[in-house]
Amino acid sequence: MIRVRVVGVALDPAQQHVILLSPLDAEADGERVLPVWIGPQEAMSILVAVENTPPPRPLAHDVMTAILGELSATVDRVEITHLDDGTFYARLVLDTPRGQRSFDARPSDAIALGARADAPIWVAEEVFAEAGVPADDVDVQPSPEEERVREFRRFLDDVDPDDFQG
Repeated sequence: MIRVRVVGVALDPAQQHVILLSPLDAEADGERVLPVWIGPQEAMSILVAVENTPPPRPLAHDVMTAILGELSATVDRVEITHLDDGTFYARLVLDTPRGQRSFDARPSDAIALGARADAPIWVAEEVFAEAGVPADDVDVQPSPEEERVREFRRFLDDVDPDDFQG
């Protein structure tokens, strides 16, 4: 397996959201990225986690993270395990009081939870061999969600609680 990190969320030419994963060890694993297509809500959830920007109200993945914490479970790792007819498959590996448990998950959901837990993300070598592309071939256009997260971050950095006093 190849350990990766989220390098961004972009829009492809058809305006579909794509999360871009890059090997942590580019020297050993090559200057490649793995584009994984996701929905707009998942894109926003991943960006909020990666940018460490708290939303005004918890997103679904924030609620799931809180539930895991209350159950004394933690995200050990995310694994993107295989690719079948253009569809990526993932596993979410949790450490629980009853031992390690593994769950099938959509890559976007697993990454959104893993990003909140600062858990490592791994991709099967076969998946990278089949779907990875040279980093130079990817023209990253920031998604609208990425720009909204940046704007929200700027707002949080500049807001003064006294602005909300009546």
